[in-house]
Amino acid sequence: MNTKKLIAAGIFTLITISIMNAQKKPHLDKTKPIEERIDLLMKQMTIEEKVGQMNQYNGFWEVTGPAPKEGNAELKYKHLRDGLVGSMLSVRGVKEVKAVQKIAVEETRLGIPLIIGFDVIHGYKTLSPIPLAEAASWDMDAIKKSAQVAAAEASAVGINWTFGPNVDVSHEARWGRVMEGAGEDAYLGSKVAIARVTGFQGDTKADLAKVNTIAACAKHFAAYGFAEAGREYNTVDISNSRLYNEVLPPFHAAAEAGVRTFMNSFNILNGIPATGNSFLQRDILKGKWNFDGFVVSDWASVREMIAHGFAKDGAEATQKAVTAGSDMDMESYLYVAELANLVKSGKVKESLVDDAVRRILRVKFELGLFDDPYKYCDEKREKATIGSKANNDGVLDMAKKSIVLLKNEKNLLPLQKIGQKIALIGALANDKNSPLGSWRIASDDNTAVSVLEGMQQYKGNELTFEKGADLTVGKTAFVEELVFNTTDKSGFEAARKVAASADVVVMVLGEHGFQSGEGRSRTNLDLPGVQQELLEEIYKVNPNIVLVLNNGRPLALPWAAAHIPAIVEAWHLGTQTGNAVAQVLYGDYNPSGKLPMSFPRNVGQCPIYYNNYSTGRPTNGEGNVFWSHYTDVEKTPQFPFGFGLSYTTFDYKNLRINKAAFAKGESVVVSVEVTNSGNYDGKEVVQLYIHDDAASLARPVKELKGFELITLKKGETKTVTLTLTDKELGFFDNDGNYLVEPGTFKIMVGGSSDKGLESGFEIK
Repeated sequence: MNTKKLIAAGIFTLITISIMNAQKKPHLDKTKPIEERIDLLMKQMTIEEKVGQMNQYNGFWEVTGPAPKEGNAELKYKHLRDGLVGSMLSVRGVKEVKAVQKIAVEETRLGIPLIIGFDVIHGYKTLSPIPLAEAASWDMDAIKKSAQVAAAEASAVGINWTFGPNVDVSHEARWGRVMEGAGEDAYLGSKVAIARVTGFQGDTKADLAKVNTIAACAKHFAAYGFAEAGREYNTVDISNSRLYNEVLPPFHAAAEAGVRTFMNSFNILNGIPATGNSFLQRDILKGKWNFDGFVVSDWASVREMIAHGFAKDGAEATQKAVTAGSDMDMESYLYVAELANLVKSGKVKESLVDDAVRRILRVKFELGLFDDPYKYCDEKREKATIGSKANNDGVLDMAKKSIVLLKNEKNLLPLQKIGQKIALIGALANDKNSPLGSWRIASDDNTAVSVLEGMQQYKGNELTFEKGADLTVGKTAFVEELVFNTTDKSGFEAARKVAASADVVVMVLGEHGFQSGEGRSRTNLDLPGVQQELLEEIYKVNPNIVLVLNNGRPLALPWAAAHIPAIVEAWHLGTQTGNAVAQVLYGDYNPSGKLPMSFPRNVGQCPIYYNNYSTGRPTNGEGNVFWSHYTDVEKTPQFPFGFGLSYTTFDYKNLRINKAAFAKGESVVVSVEVTNSGNYDGKEVVQLYIHDDAASLARPVKELKGFELITLKKGETKTVTLTLTDKELGFFDNDGNYLVEPGTFKIMVGGSSDKGLESGFEIK
């Protein structure tokens, strides 16, 4: 038989097998609509198999090795082979994913593929900056591209679902998980949520079936970022006004952008754990918002409702979670243990199970897993994609855009490229692990470009490095949770010596990458360990200091803000950290970032945020002590939300509104002229804030309602136009109704939340 006949015969055989499979399993017929395919599959499922789709297990054995023979792992393995597992997380790599998928597809009765989840928080192997840093770019195109890089790498290793983006709004720097979100503002957070969802999933629902996209997950639903005192997993107690106007908007934006999954949160809200909260999951998410994807619990949060005192045992926890709309149980083991019996006994309606299973299957069909369960399992693609030059170029671009210049007196920056004697001080400057940040579980240790390595690329200066103080002296209960030296100052003298003879000192100080993130709440926001003492000692011998901050949250830096002439907020910038920092320090990239969170003067101000509410005594109008303030420090932040400098300067003038009064529903068009009045080309984030002077509910003193990132050559002027519609001018009442009320409004336009040009208008 010749080659053409062999190919034809092969194609005929494949078509024949496909037809036979479709006849045997009609839900595999690609020509049928997804909803019909779901109906056909569910008719074949037992109650146990339905519950199995609602059960998610963590990777519990090396899949390509021998099967587990004892204990909990053996039970999980049996469940997998019996079709009682719908999803697995933390299984990664084409060989591992293909092996576990093979069990689900080829060894279970119905052959339903698994959805494979993973925490792709700011990249898979090639890491972008932490999400809080990305938000500082205010560049939605760059953030979207960063998520695309993460999706490309994750999908190349077999993953098809990420537990991100985190869209929690938080005012609380003490809370370690601020590093995962977009900061303190719901409007900015909503824009970032859309960028990250579409970056992961694509712009349309059809894009989800592409091999280089993954399903996204908006988390944590809801109000997790308002944990009291910033303590992880703590109680949340907020008003409905705050819930509707500050917490929910980024989640709603993610839902409107097509996010396919939500994750509920660990906290209680109105006394009810989010996992068992029907108001959040049934009434709002699946009701008002018509969300048709599925909700996954956070890790063991179904079981944790027992610890909350909301359920007496596992059966009651299961009943309450399913009834409330929690569709998939992550690692509680309760659904698979309890739910079928609850249905058979009549305590849980099977229709609730059917609704959950339909949602889960829908996402699997949308991903194309039924059509090709191994579509994400291509070893050639895995090898070509992971760590590619294009990916590294992408995360470098994101890292540069995330850096915020907080201070630059004496024009100390940018550094000269030739003829300067530079002392580089700080253990973090030569660290290749910390810059990767928290939540980078797939990355390899010590793969970040250090600041020292980045600066060494510039050959025209004399660069000398001293660590000054050791980074660590031990470990806490968590192996990876490194702590700073608090007593050893033996390296101070060598650092002082190189600083004294330098023209400029660059000090890289801050938090280790593992000092922020989940479970890393702090009550002290100062520089950890002896770093503050080191900074002050170096200042005594050479005040020409550029302080480069590495951190995952706002820090309290009152001494540095008062004394250090140049401060660069460089966060944890991921794989290309050192190159990004060096290019900014030497002026090859003009910093354009703006803070997504306010930096407090001290921890006693926390929580602190720009869009606060006025009190009845906001100012010292009567010249006495009885007004809203502190007696020992200013009530304003050290560095406010939206703040960030450039190597050039920008002047704002000619603020205009297209008319003075508007009917409800009319667009308010605001324009302003912005001029680059300095000596460098640069970028500026033009920000628009509003204040509703008098409303049926008190409104914040100002609210971000528009921004535009513009590029201006030196001497260039541009007119920036921003439009306010009912979507920006209204607010939610305590029942969740959206109101646009008549009255007067103030506006402010500028480069930060603390100052700008002001005007106003009226809605009649």
